[in-house]
Amino acid sequence: MKKYITVFTCIYLILLSACSNNKTTTNEYPLFWTWLDYRPTMNFDSICRVLNETGIDGLILNASSPDEYRQAIPVANKYGIEVYAWLWTMNLEHDRDSILKVHPEWLSVNRNGQSLADTTAYVGYYKFLCPAIPEVREYIKNKIRAYCEVEGLNGIAIDYHRFVDVILPTTLWPKYGIVQDREYAEWDFGYHPAMIEKFMQKHAYDPRELEDPSTDEKWLQFRCDQITEVANEIADVVHSYGKKMAASPFPTPAMSRQMVRQDWNKWNLDIVFPMVYHNFYTEDISFISDCTIENVQTKNPVTTLYCGMMAPNDLTVIDCMDAALNNGAEGIAIFTINNLKDPNVRKAFKAYSDSIKAHKGQLTEKATAANQTEVNDSPFEKSGIMNLIYNKIASQIELPEDEIELDEFRLIDEYGATKRYEVTEKNSNTTFDVAFYFYGGILSGWDVKRKDVN
Repeated sequence: MKKYITVFTCIYLILLSACSNNKTTTNEYPLFWTWLDYRPTMNFDSICRVLNETGIDGLILNASSPDEYRQAIPVANKYGIEVYAWLWTMNLEHDRDSILKVHPEWLSVNRNGQSLADTTAYVGYYKFLCPAIPEVREYIKNKIRAYCEVEGLNGIAIDYHRFVDVILPTTLWPKYGIVQDREYAEWDFGYHPAMIEKFMQKHAYDPRELEDPSTDEKWLQFRCDQITEVANEIADVVHSYGKKMAASPFPTPAMSRQMVRQDWNKWNLDIVFPMVYHNFYTEDISFISDCTIENVQTKNPVTTLYCGMMAPNDLTVIDCMDAALNNGAEGIAIFTINNLKDPNVRKAFKAYSDSIKAHKGQLTEKATAANQTEVNDSPFEKSGIMNLIYNKIASQIELPEDEIELDEFRLIDEYGATKRYEVTEKNSNTTFDVAFYFYGGILSGWDVKRKDVN
């Protein structure tokens, strides 16, 4: 443990000496957060005690009603924990069945004309609403008002405030038996008649008549703007109650714009918890660094930037937090505390969080992209990713990993967010197709396939 504390101290002495290239915010928000589902039958007092003992003092809590928050908040406050209501907006959750029954016409429609009222996109709980419908907006705002009226609730953190993923994170493609190297009609949503009509009033053409609507910048931006309008209407409601407005969007504004039609740097947020889940994308911690560097440069200047990350149940969780805080994040949110099962990992997390909190004043003034101000988009300069590629190649041929010898990577195709290379393993004379995906300009996925295997 002493070794970890020494490392943490050195890291943050370096961080505190950095100069800022981007306006940062001064805040009194908790530094360490977790997302958590609430159930009235759970021992919530015990859970809050674990949060406190781990160093987490902010809670993004998903409860099914305002009354459940009224039960939970006094318990959390006893341990000095702030509570934000974790609310799904464009995707239905606790109210899913009732809205599907009463208002199926509110559901989003894809490029093929299929409505989520009677079709499935990936999973059954994906029931997204159309943001262009005035009644949908009012329904969402009324729901927000009900939660804002809960005494002691510190803020609202919206989630699923977007369209269906037109591009899923790359590690999920095998689960659904798909390859999304470009936008395909089945997953391209936002074609509700109300949306089309509103777009045509502004731009005087129907995007459905284009040869490839996915390439039309006006159509993309219009859908992003509809989501932004609703986000900022929600923010107006939240702020009118004197509470803070937060959101959990996709990893960077540019990625989220392309993948789910979110322009979250245009939202009037007090706090943002971008979901930088590296294991969903490149599986390498460099993804966290890249996204954080990008977010520092492109976020709304008045918004406090956190980094949302998966919580591995080992000490790599420390490396993940370093990658965020060393590059300008002002705090951490983990998904979730339940993943930190090892007592030693929790102790290390607590030592880390204590070290950060001890320097809180300086960190809020000096938080910056200390080591790098531009994203390195070359996969060949990222040792973690190249090691993973070597491992994948070794698993597909009968050679030990240390005997793998690759010749030069040859670029053979480039389209959209995709770059494809060929590379030959010399000892087996086996050629591989290696694809890299750059959504929003960030290296956000890769794949390896043998050329001689279908």
